[in-house]
Amino acid sequence: MENKSKIFKTSGQKKLYSSILETVGDTPVIKLNRISPKGVQMFVKVESFNPAGSVKDRLALNIIEAAERLGKLKPGQTVVEATSGNTGIGLATVCAAKGYPLVVTMADSFSIERRKLMRFLGAKVVLTPRAEKGLGMYKKAKELAEKNNWFLAHQFETSANADIHEATTGNEIINDFKSVGLDYFVTGYGTGGTVTGVARILRRESENTKIILSEPDVAGIVASKHSQERNESGEPLVSHPNFEPHPIQGWTPDFIPLVLQEAIDNKLFDEILPVTGKDSMYWSKQLATKEGIFTGVSGGASLAVAMKVANTAKSGSTILAMLPDTGERYLSTPLFDDIETEMSDEELALSKSTPGFQL
Repeated sequence: MENKSKIFKTSGQKKLYSSILETVGDTPVIKLNRISPKGVQMFVKVESFNPAGSVKDRLALNIIEAAERLGKLKPGQTVVEATSGNTGIGLATVCAAKGYPLVVTMADSFSIERRKLMRFLGAKVVLTPRAEKGLGMYKKAKELAEKNNWFLAHQFETSANADIHEATTGNEIINDFKSVGLDYFVTGYGTGGTVTGVARILRRESENTKIILSEPDVAGIVASKHSQERNESGEPLVSHPNFEPHPIQGWTPDFIPLVLQEAIDNKLFDEILPVTGKDSMYWSKQLATKEGIFTGVSGGASLAVAMKVANTAKSGSTILAMLPDTGERYLSTPLFDDIETEMSDEELALSKSTPGFQL
């Protein structure tokens, strides 16, 4: 008789959600078992469990709800924002659920999947020339907001950004590691909201945790210690002189965001480490093939840096790396360049090894 005692079972959420927006946050922390270096415990926080597939869902929801509370966003008013994709996808989800039109400006260098996802969710996507970099799409969003009296989300400046990561992401990490402790927290930055918000609470409640920030090796703008030119509102005026284009989409725009400046000024991270695009893609693929965890280039970058940290960490250390999004929005990028759509020679040989249907 078949033994069914070990069948995996689930019991439901034990609640009924009134909106997709109630499912934002409380993403899982997962231990790495096959690729974790000996002597350390390696964990990843998998933000693709958010409803629109990335950490930016948190930011998008709080920007809109904070603006509603303050009366800055009127019913039916159009929302506009510059984004490399994940914030736009998050905003498209929130705006669809709440009934706001959304216009996104995005450099044409970012993946086609991002454009299609935002448009599928009802947003309009205005592309800007890649030569104008992140600042170009930023300026376009501001122009559209001023001309049309639209609500500019201001993800790079708004206090709603780091605040939501302090209240949710950071709080989740504190609670998840309460019994085991956390020695290192590793993340990159786009707006800087994750590192700033999480670091606020880690500095208060887990003061022994070292916070490691990372940025692309070819775009070491924070590491350069060269200050960012801004206007009185904290908006960037020029591209940072140390920026170079890089393949880690969602990380490190060509300026230092005001949200990140808080972490710089208040020393909310202990070290900044560079990472290559090659290493980022390698570790993304290792996560997929060895752990069954699907993340994009930015997640691979965080893990690559965490692996560097593990090499010098004390035995028994616990390390957490942030995985900002899912790998599915990278299908048209170099991350998937070596993934074939047709059968490989080995797959073709398998097909021919039995007499059934063959191409």
